[in-house]
Amino acid sequence: MSQTRHCPAVLIAAPASGQGKTTVTAALARLHRNLGRKVRVFKCGPDFLDPMILERASGAPVYQLDLWMIGAEESRRLLWEAALDADLILIEGVMGLFDGTPSSADLARHFGVPVLAVIDGTAMAQTFGALALGLARYQADLPFAGVLANRVGSLRHAQLLEGSLTEGLRWYGGLSRERGIELPSRHLGLVQASELNDLDLRLDAAAQALGSSCDAALPPPVAFDAPQRAAAVPSLAGLRIGVAQDEAFAFTYGANLDLLREMGAQLELFSPLHDRQLPAVDSLYLPGGYPELHHQALAANAPMLEAIRAHHAQGKPLLAECGGMLYLLDVLTDVAGERAPLLGLLPGEAVMQKRLAALALQAVELPEGTLRGHTYHHSLTTTSLEPIARGLSPNGGRGNEAVYRLGRLTASYVHFYFPSNPDAAAALLRP
Repeated sequence: MSQTRHCPAVLIAAPASGQGKTTVTAALARLHRNLGRKVRVFKCGPDFLDPMILERASGAPVYQLDLWMIGAEESRRLLWEAALDADLILIEGVMGLFDGTPSSADLARHFGVPVLAVIDGTAMAQTFGALALGLARYQADLPFAGVLANRVGSLRHAQLLEGSLTEGLRWYGGLSRERGIELPSRHLGLVQASELNDLDLRLDAAAQALGSSCDAALPPPVAFDAPQRAAAVPSLAGLRIGVAQDEAFAFTYGANLDLLREMGAQLELFSPLHDRQLPAVDSLYLPGGYPELHHQALAANAPMLEAIRAHHAQGKPLLAECGGMLYLLDVLTDVAGERAPLLGLLPGEAVMQKRLAALALQAVELPEGTLRGHTYHHSLTTTSLEPIARGLSPNGGRGNEAVYRLGRLTASYVHFYFPSNPDAAAALLRP
């Protein structure tokens, strides 16, 4: 069997955040899917909200790629597996093309995936070409596919933008700024896919609009080499893990759940908002989400609060990340000043802020081993507990998040990426 697989692929990047990468990536995915092609989409760097949209657009699971958090070899494995039967691989970049260490450009260069630059053309004409040329030539060894304009005002505007391109840069078309195409956002990013009743209409409209300005031809194939043989994973055979999943708790990496299943665990999804009791489980996993948007309803579900308190009192493992940690606190206060008493398993309270409080990749040395992940939140938490560990970011700066432990309860703002250390992840959830 050949150790190299070939599949058309591009990495969709931009000069900065807010240029519309997700809208364009979703439009491309839905456009090619509607043409009968099998599309696999990946998201560069840590993110939960964009993959929800991209899964709906492509009709296939979306996983993260990152040279630091996921690792080069695991990223290689994911791409190689996708190339087996995909007609097109799309990778949505993170922040600006060259931002961060490692950056989207680093990922594109490492795997030889050409960059498709998305530039917001609003209030811009010939300067579009200068910006495009800078992105294409800033690093001489960066594979570059071409440029796509977002938020184009008219056909004449698109012609001006296309005409500004020099040195043979390819024009991939333009996406108009029509209402009904842009994806709505809130403080942590895009609104969750499950909350958008008209999402498929938006995606089809975006695909149709994009298709009218480009020929939808596939990019050239990229060679993806086979990964090294994966190490054996630890066993969680027979373990039943309750995973919170509803409107308040939905920030889970698909790779995390896949790994738990691969280790033999049985996952029981439950809703802290709507269910009145826990499923019969040995361990609990409370991921992040938007508990601040539902804190009064969470507080009102007394039977669920009592069930989770009883789980902890029995000495069973409980892992809580970011929004899951807020649920454990005595009190959560939203941006309007509305307070709600919650589980009270972690002494302290959190107050939502209007501005971002922390955003950083994290590596945390726990007693179980070092896990990598990221932090991204708008709340500030106070507690009398002393942390058992603090995260470190490869990019420095703020965001050295604390990890707290009470018995078998482990809580932090950090969203852990379990495949970065399967043994440590298993130990956190194993009774």
